[in-house]
Amino acid sequence: MKQPEYCIRNLYLERIKPYVDTQIIKVIAGQRRVGKSFLLFQLMDYIKKLHPIADVLYINKELFEFDSIKDYADLINYIQSNRNNKEKCYLFIDEIQDIQYFEKALRSLFAENEYDIYCTGSNANMLSGELATYLSGRYVEFKVYGLSYAEFLQFHKLEDNDDAFTKFYKFGGLPYLVNLPFDEALVSEYLRSIYDTIILKDVVDRYRIRNVRQLHDLTLYLADTIGNLFSANKISEYLKSQRIDLPPKTILEYLRYLDNAYFVRGISPTDIKGKKRFQIGEKYYFEDLGIRHAIRPFKPNDIGQILENIVFHHLLVNGYTISVGRDGDKEIDFVTERGGEKSYIQVSYSVMDSKVREREFGNLLAIKDNYPKIVVTMDTIEGITEQGVQQVPIRKFLLEHF
Repeated sequence: MKQPEYCIRNLYLERIKPYVDTQIIKVIAGQRRVGKSFLLFQLMDYIKKLHPIADVLYINKELFEFDSIKDYADLINYIQSNRNNKEKCYLFIDEIQDIQYFEKALRSLFAENEYDIYCTGSNANMLSGELATYLSGRYVEFKVYGLSYAEFLQFHKLEDNDDAFTKFYKFGGLPYLVNLPFDEALVSEYLRSIYDTIILKDVVDRYRIRNVRQLHDLTLYLADTIGNLFSANKISEYLKSQRIDLPPKTILEYLRYLDNAYFVRGISPTDIKGKKRFQIGEKYYFEDLGIRHAIRPFKPNDIGQILENIVFHHLLVNGYTISVGRDGDKEIDFVTERGGEKSYIQVSYSVMDSKVREREFGNLLAIKDNYPKIVVTMDTIEGITEQGVQQVPIRKFLLEHF
């Protein structure tokens, strides 16, 4: 198969390189169309440079030529029939969750000690559940996300300016958009098709959902309430007022399915002082804002929620563990941890209004520790600090805060 051209995503490639030629299965996970397949191509090219005569075998369950591979036995038979008789085979399997009992095949191939295995998947539950059961301690998972702002500029060959940032938050970060003009109707049609694929293939078919309309109604609600504290009971009551019958239990099940498909991601609140994690009141954010806008067109009034989603995505891409901060009746948008270092982040469209500034800065100033505290805004003023709390323009934050 001829490989398509691609832009190198060094952030992920560098994370995976140390595991090349190790006896551990590399699992690359993420929502459909975030670029997992192209990352496999980059890895294949990297391995071919290391080992010019390497035996490389690629299987993509989204291509018709591999449609005959239905289960683990088919997979093993295909591999044995198509590999070269060399010492090691570099095996790449795309969308492995579409192969029934794939984990049995991986366990068998792993035991032979003749394969360096890389696979991608679009379902968190299947990957973590089945692999943890059959291959505990023998695989490592890498999460892949849509383009960061820095990658968006690189892919689309844009300079950092207001227009580029507007394109980023309106069209989103799916890599394939580099092949399309920035035309709202055209891009929306493409993104809507991706939404339909994720919902139908990774949620409806996977979990045998009968009432697809209910699922759509829930995704529309999530699109309208990005970053709001979540209550299944209140959502059920609201939807009922709109003549939509969706019980709280079903809402929670659907949310789990959407999270498993990497379509939305939920974060839980944590008590800042006592380190207690609350069991209710999660917030949900979209993996890709372009898809969000395809199902709920962007309006200028959405900008505050959109900025919060962008900051959340940026933190995920850069490997931070994220929670919502609670300090009595005060809330911190994001409490982040990475490598033992913590930071507190508030996101606001603007803090030029004195009341808004007092609220956003005040919530951070109430935290009595020495970890970094940042307010991210669309205001372009740089270098402002207030009693140690730093105000950072969002584009600067996205390009310099790693």
